[in-house]
Amino acid sequence: MRRLCSVAAALLLVLGLMAGPAAGITNGEPDGDEHPHVGLLIFDIDGVPAWRCSGTLLSPTVMLTAGHCTFGTDGGRVWFDPEVVDPDYPFASDDSVEFDEIHTHPDYDDDAFFLHDVGVVILAEPVDADRFGTLAEVGVLDRLAVRRGVQAQQFTPVGYGLQSVVPDLRADLVRYQATVGLVDVRGTAGIPAGTSVMFTNNPGQRNTGGTCFGDSGGPVFMQDTDVIVAVTSFGLNANCVGVGGGYRVDTTDDQSFITAFLD
Repeated sequence: MRRLCSVAAALLLVLGLMAGPAAGITNGEPDGDEHPHVGLLIFDIDGVPAWRCSGTLLSPTVMLTAGHCTFGTDGGRVWFDPEVVDPDYPFASDDSVEFDEIHTHPDYDDDAFFLHDVGVVILAEPVDADRFGTLAEVGVLDRLAVRRGVQAQQFTPVGYGLQSVVPDLRADLVRYQATVGLVDVRGTAGIPAGTSVMFTNNPGQRNTGGTCFGDSGGPVFMQDTDVIVAVTSFGLNANCVGVGGGYRVDTTDDQSFITAFLD
């Protein structure tokens, strides 16, 4: 297992079929209809469902997610229900929307996924959503990290990942949200500055939890907005505690890649 745990690839699809009481994104709360533009994505390899991730609509047909979710896949589909109860899941149904195209950042390297961990999915048909995610201003996280007092800014990760690893494994197909605080943008565990952002991943001090396996690719919003500063990317341990890592999308390089699909 990698020293850094990509927050999706280790999640076997069978976990998404397990039943159990809802608990949290980890210690979060059900999102309900608060973020209807965040979906549960299933990616196929050779036409077979392989893993699940989360993602955000940027337009009726363009979804933002993580590069380690899109890399090496050849199809898939997405659901936008607050709780996915589709009996055909993880296969196509009237409740899901198929992927038409899958794109991974051209410099993505699966052996160093955290350097260019962004992907885009083009849907085969438009989704009738009343709101969409937007990209943060370039460099906003750097400015927040150095301004005294502003680093206490809260963020909202949203996703369909595991609600708990220990003491009980919980993997309900429910969209959850949490409230997290900014820890650092200077890199960690060998990740250079400028690509990642670390957020609190434990409840306390106004935080309600953090991210876990399956939340990969899901948005980290500026709290109470649709502005995306990062996509959930990795954790530093297999129990989804401590801190959680996001891949920054407030950079010129990544915004050039993403917005090319929005023209």
